Amino acid sequence: MSNLTLQQLRYFLSAAKHKTLSAAAETEHIAQPSLSEQIRRLEQSLGVKLFTRTNRELQLTEAARLLLPSAQRALAEVDSLADLVREVRTLQGGTVSFGTFNSAHLYLLTGLIRDFHEQYPLVKIRVVGLNSSEVADAVRSGELEAGLVQLPVDDRGLSVGPPVLRDEVVYVSADPGRLQGPMSIEKLATAPLILSEARWSDSDPLRLSVTERAQHAGVTLDPIAEVEFQTHAVELAAQGVGDSLVSYHVAKSMLQQHGLGYVPLEPAFHEHFAFITRTNGSLSPATREFIKHAHRHISLLQNSRPGEQKGR
Repeated sequence: MSNLTLQQLRYFLSAAKHKTLSAAAETEHIAQPSLSEQIRRLEQSLGVKLFTRTNRELQLTEAARLLLPSAQRALAEVDSLADLVREVRTLQGGTVSFGTFNSAHLYLLTGLIRDFHEQYPLVKIRVVGLNSSEVADAVRSGELEAGLVQLPVDDRGLSVGPPVLRDEVVYVSADPGRLQGPMSIEKLATAPLILSEARWSDSDPLRLSVTERAQHAGVTLDPIAEVEFQTHAVELAAQGVGDSLVSYHVAKSMLQQHGLGYVPLEPAFHEHFAFITRTNGSLSPATREFIKHAHRHISLLQNSRPGEQKGR
């Protein structure tokens, strides 16, 4: 039984259907002796005769009649698998498996997902993630195929690509009086701060950087509130609760509607983002193509930069 092949089953089914070896060989585009040899090998593997040969046509033996439905199912399943793989390869099916930071939907994900879906409407899209550390863990475990994360990130078990997106952190406020020039760490220490990434404060690059700056300057940052999302911090700032530090692209997408202004930090704090995949992991065609689309959308963002100062 170990020498039985799908090709032999296919030739057997063709011979059973057409009743002659010559007709089966013509249908399968193979010489008749070659087809006959494959059927003979199948009979040897099974240890039974499959056909009774007459002058006019082939007759199925009892063993062949028992084999027939199983052979049909086996080939149907193989053809179904081939069709499924073909759909994924040609992006007529499959699923994007991707993770990114929570604020990406404000300026990147919506247009990216829309454009990808318009081009590949049969591909499902799964994009998840709250924080770059969480995304890195999900890619490392195989839960996600790839992600776009803020650097630095714990790269154990990961392949980290070169930076593809650069952003800058800005100080946002509803009070024009607190937007009189770049924000130094000394000014920041006296500001009514609302900081995001509350759950990830020990690993968030911005939180770690401003804390280090404060220590070097001999001042202390004491936020009046800590929340999870930058968008929430912006909304609180808009209501006059306090001011916040957010990425420029987040600020650009929200400030006009909330009546806020911003100024850069001094010295500037730049954020760098890169694609990650699992070390020695493979990408599905859908996820690979999604990353290509992401590159194009990111390149458009890089033409936008924060000014030296911007009030309301």
